[in-house]
Order: sequence, then structure tokens, then C-alpha cells
Amino acid sequence: MSINILVVDDSKLLHAMIEQTLEMADIEIAQHYKAMNGAEGLEILLSQPVDLVFSDIHMPEMDGAEMIKAMQKEKNLKNIPIVIISSEGSHKLIDELKDIGVQYFIRKPFTPEKISEVIKKLTG
Repeated sequence: MSINILVVDDSKLLHAMIEQTLEMADIEIAQHYKAMNGAEGLEILLSQPVDLVFSDIHMPEMDGAEMIKAMQKEKNLKNIPIVIISSEGSHKLIDELKDIGVQYFIRKPFTPEKISEVIKKLTG
């Protein structure tokens, strides 16, 4: 089964790392959308079919938490699985993110195996 993913992060390096990780994990990707902040991510989500979102927390213009809160208000977006990938990860922050709809939190640096494991859990 191929999936459509969206990666929302203000680092082009992280976009490349996730893309390479997905290839190494042998995940079949139909479409790989990229956004540099939450506002761009939300625009893509509202116009393209997305099965899974990977997002950073801290970004300019609209951060990851703001994007997730906006997703929860949209009927067609609120059930899309969300994975946060961040170097920040206090228990308080993780709990707050789970309260607004985040399914998984992956701490940087990450491995291809961890990304593959999370994708398989979320997409069956």
C-alpha cells in the first residue's frame, strides 16, 4: 500500500533526512509533500490527499501545535495521523501534544527503523 505523506519542518536538511529515511525503510510513498511551516502545511492539507503528517514543533509563521489545532477544527483533517519529530521533548510538552491529536513523538536524531515502525503502526 502506498501512502501520501506531508513533512512540515523549516529545515530543508530534515526534509532530506526524512525522505532518505523513508527510502531506507522501504516505505512505498505515492506523494511526498513538503512544507516549511504550519501555514504551508495546512494549505497542502486542505488541497491534497494526505495519509500521514510528520511535523516539527517550532517553526516561523505557524508552529506545529497551531497547525494541529487548526487540523482538529476541519472535519476532513482531524483524523489524519500526526507524528511530531523534534529534539525538544519534555513530558509536559508531549502530553500537551497528545491532548491536541498527536499520535507519536519521535525524538531527533531518529533511525529509519523508528520511522518505519511508526508508519506501519499508523497505516496498518
